Amino acid sequence: MEAALQTAVAALRAGGVVAYPTEAVYGLGCDPHDHTAFERVFALKQRPPTQGVLLIAADFSQVEKYIDIAQVPADALARARATWPGPHTWIFPRAANVPSWIAGNHAGIALRVTAHPLAAALCNAFGGAIVSTSANRHGAAPARTAGAVHAAFGSEVSYILDGAVGGLERPTTIRDAISGEQIRV
Repeated sequence: MEAALQTAVAALRAGGVVAYPTEAVYGLGCDPHDHTAFERVFALKQRPPTQGVLLIAADFSQVEKYIDIAQVPADALARARATWPGPHTWIFPRAANVPSWIAGNHAGIALRVTAHPLAAALCNAFGGAIVSTSANRHGAAPARTAGAVHAAFGSEVSYILDGAVGGLERPTTIRDAISGEQIRV
């Protein structure tokens, strides 16, 4: 598995798009600071970039720099952190240095500290958070296996990190970190 992780990381660092298993579905990911790679993700998905994406990480230290911490009440931050690692995505006020393309037309940034062991290992091997959006063309069902990713995208994806998705039936919930409001069930 170490060789597969290193191949995936090399693809990410070279500006590629990698597919990998998450808690419920396969995700498409790239280096969030590589605008060209980010545009490739949206071209693959055939989705407008104004929708933005979420970032996943292996631990809080990998997502903290994306959050405008001064705008987050301590209890809201504690509430989100209590669910991590886990299948919970939270929308935070984004830090000023976050590239606008990550959030699209949204004021905040969606973040998750994943509990999926392979997705977390990928983030750790990469050394930080990566883009995470479902591996599917816009409007199609998300892929749940490496074979389904290959069938949908073929060689358009730089690398497919083969592994089992987690036990969730649907993509993770998304909540607003400040209000607690549920955005996606």
